[in-house]
Amino acid sequence: MTIMDMTSHMASHFDDAIDTLKASSKELAQPLSDAVDLLFASLANDGKILACGNGGSAADAQHFIAELVGRFERDRLPLAGVALNTDTSIMTAVGNDYGFDAIFERQVLALGHAGDVLVAISTSGNSPNVMRSIEAAHDRDMSVIALTGKGGGSIAELLGDTDIHLCVPHDRTMRIQEVHIVLLHALCDGIDALLLGDTL
Repeated sequence: MTIMDMTSHMASHFDDAIDTLKASSKELAQPLSDAVDLLFASLANDGKILACGNGGSAADAQHFIAELVGRFERDRLPLAGVALNTDTSIMTAVGNDYGFDAIFERQVLALGHAGDVLVAISTSGNSPNVMRSIEAAHDRDMSVIALTGKGGGSIAELLGDTDIHLCVPHDRTMRIQEVHIVLLHALCDGIDALLLGDTL
C-alpha cells in the first residue's frame, strides 16, 4: 500500500464513522432519551446503576460508572454506580468456582435490587456472561439498558418491555464501540441536564 493509498484508507475511517453516527442519530435518539429517563428515575429513587462488558466494552462500562460516581462536565453530588468488571478478586473467584459466564450474573444477584438499572454492553449482542447478567437483572426486577451492534444478537431476544435496546446500526466492532462511547456520554449529559438544568 502506498502512502497515498494509506492516507485515503485512513480518511475512509472518518467517513464511515460519520455515516454510522448519522444513522445512529436517526435510530437511537428516542430510545436514548428514554434511557436517560430510566436512569434518572432509578437514581432519584435511591436506586443504583450496575454496568458490565468485556474487553473494550468493559472499559466503556468502567468509564461510564466513573462519570457517575465522579462527575461528567459539571460538579454535582456523586451518583450510585458499580462497574462489575473491575473487581479482579470477585471475577477470578467466581470464574474459578462457577465459570467465566457467571462473573457478572453473581454480582447482579448480590448487588441488584428492584428499581436498579443494569447497563449491559456487548458489541456482538452474544456475550454469554452479559446475557446471564441480563437474566439475573430480570430476576431482581431490574430494568436493562443494552448497548449492542450487529443487529443485537441474542441479547435482543432477552429484553422485555421495561428494557431499552441501543443497537448501533453497523456490523464492524470498532464503529459500534465508537458509537457506544457517544451513547454513554449522551446518557451522562442527559442525567446532568435533569439534575442540574439544561445549559443548551
